[in-house]
Amino acid sequence: MARVASTLIIAIIFSGCASHPRVGSQRMAEGDVEYGYAFSVENVFPYLWYRKGISKRSDIGVRVGLPIYGSGFDYSRLLYEKENKWDMLNLAWSLNPNYNFDFTYYKFRQRQNKKTGALGGTAWTGIRFMYIPKGISDKTSARIGFLFGGKPGSKLSYEIGYFHDFSSMEIDSVFSYPYKDGVGRFAGFDHTTKFGLPSEHSRLTGFSLQVFFNLGYKRAKKKEPEAFAPQTDRLPVPAERDSTVLSLPRERQ
Repeated sequence: MARVASTLIIAIIFSGCASHPRVGSQRMAEGDVEYGYAFSVENVFPYLWYRKGISKRSDIGVRVGLPIYGSGFDYSRLLYEKENKWDMLNLAWSLNPNYNFDFTYYKFRQRQNKKTGALGGTAWTGIRFMYIPKGISDKTSARIGFLFGGKPGSKLSYEIGYFHDFSSMEIDSVFSYPYKDGVGRFAGFDHTTKFGLPSEHSRLTGFSLQVFFNLGYKRAKKKEPEAFAPQTDRLPVPAERDSTVLSLPRERQ
């Protein structure tokens, strides 16, 4: 029992190779709120996520991990939109043993019924630059890669991607197993720590798979325009004069 408990504690402490944000899968208006929870291979336990539109082109997100890893915040900015397509830039920071910054450019497309015009699920792709300023081995790692995701229904969405560190291994060795790290020009970029955990240079650190569950979406209440009296350019109408003539009595001669 003690061994199981200690293993669980170690897993909690060292979970979360790297974490990534849950971006909005639809264009949010100012005041809109969306929230839910997510499972990912980067974290042992799920994390809670919350997004809110702060303007007609921007929204922010907050994540709270259990116990803390997977937590973070991010900012999204709508760059382009046309009918059922839009592009978005996301900047994110995540807390974990290999705490990281993400810079991601997304392209979204929402399905639309050609006959009825009704909108359906959403799919997206993205290119991400990922930077770990100080990882679990006290070294830095810069990564770049691609991702894709989808939201087939109103409650469930997913995202999968891989971001490669070209300074630690060749791209064609990603699927090599076993991989002997720290050889040749890659010396000093070990993929595992002395405890056997993935380091900031590990290919596992660059892999991301997340499943999101939506618990609710609240749209902002539209403000009703205030009623004002109509203004005109006409001059004020002068008051009518009293046409009654007062006759004074004449003196008798």
